[in-house]
Amino acid sequence: VQLQASGGGLVQPGGSLRLSCAASRRPFTFSVRSWYRQAPGLQREWVASIISGGTTNYADSVKGRFTISRDKVGNTAFLQMNNLKPEDTAVYFCKFATGSIEYWGQGTLVTVSS
Repeated sequence: VQLQASGGGLVQPGGSLRLSCAASRRPFTFSVRSWYRQAPGLQREWVASIISGGTTNYADSVKGRFTISRDKVGNTAFLQMNNLKPEDTAVYFCKFATGSIEYWGQGTLVTVSS
């Protein structure tokens, strides 16, 4: 299974971006789909997750600004990012997981700058 993340780019503060993460195939049902990010010089941090039942969770730093979702089939996850701030600048990674099995995408760069 390969995950392809896309949608990153350069955006001004206050702007929006929508990230996508598509799985090449779905050998089983993924129980958790998540987004992480890693800013330069910092450790990778968790951003948001959506579990198979639809429950979502967010890091405090993005709560109210970011929305995680998935398509009906479950092969693609999305991260809608609104009111972006310079501190949101990072490489964003997606992760699909079931139990101890994890798949990571290659990352997509988001730069928030005027």
